[in-house]
Amino acid sequence: MDYLTFHLLFTVPLFAALGAIYLRRRLYVDDHSPWGAVVVAVIAFVYTTPWDSYMIRRGVWWYGEGRVAARFWEVPLGEYFFFVIQPFITGFWLYLVLTRLDIRPSGDWVPRYALAVFAVAVTGAGWWWAQGVETFYIGMILVWAGPVLLLQWAYGGHHIARNAHVFAAAVVPPTLYLASVDRVAIENGVWIISDELTTGIDVLGLPVEEGAFFFVTNVLVVQGIMLFRWTLDDWRVWVEEYESVARLTRLFGLGPSA
Repeated sequence: MDYLTFHLLFTVPLFAALGAIYLRRRLYVDDHSPWGAVVVAVIAFVYTTPWDSYMIRRGVWWYGEGRVAARFWEVPLGEYFFFVIQPFITGFWLYLVLTRLDIRPSGDWVPRYALAVFAVAVTGAGWWWAQGVETFYIGMILVWAGPVLLLQWAYGGHHIARNAHVFAAAVVPPTLYLASVDRVAIENGVWIISDELTTGIDVLGLPVEEGAFFFVTNVLVVQGIMLFRWTLDDWRVWVEEYESVARLTRLFGLGPSA
């Protein structure tokens, strides 16, 4: 099995199925933020490419002979495809979750600051672990993800905390699926994970670093889309309030006429 076959078997069919359900239910009619997944996919592509290239050059993982058709900047074409398709898979799943679970109004701002502090701690721990050998991979995952978590949580951590039920339902299933097919790819030699730069801890045959990577990436995707929706909702409320005030001022002759 090569990288292209992996996608044809495990990611493209899931993307197509979730996308078909999304379109058939016409969720985009009621949801004004389907572009959230697009925005997250673009950011993921730009932000992840340098990190991925560095990790490959460091020998954290490599690819079986004949499993990769083309590379750009050391990164296989299939890897770039992963950067884009995962946000859409997880994003479509999130939109389906939102048909069953309601978004709650944002709560107290305390979780926002607490999570921001935690993100700084995560980044610091990642930097510390990245100085080691066996902890290099897990450390670099946290170094890569920590700054993004900080931005997301400093901006809307209270909104995420208030909607932890939506967050969990949207993160866990895609993580379990992608971690499972990742194990299949490793067993078939599509990519090989370094023994030297990993802890050697496996969970059901999957290196803990690989499971952590898919968990963290799905956390970033789900939070990114949720915060995108939340921002648009707040913007819409502000615009409606502004329009109401503008109409009143025009009504009483206190503002410019239409």
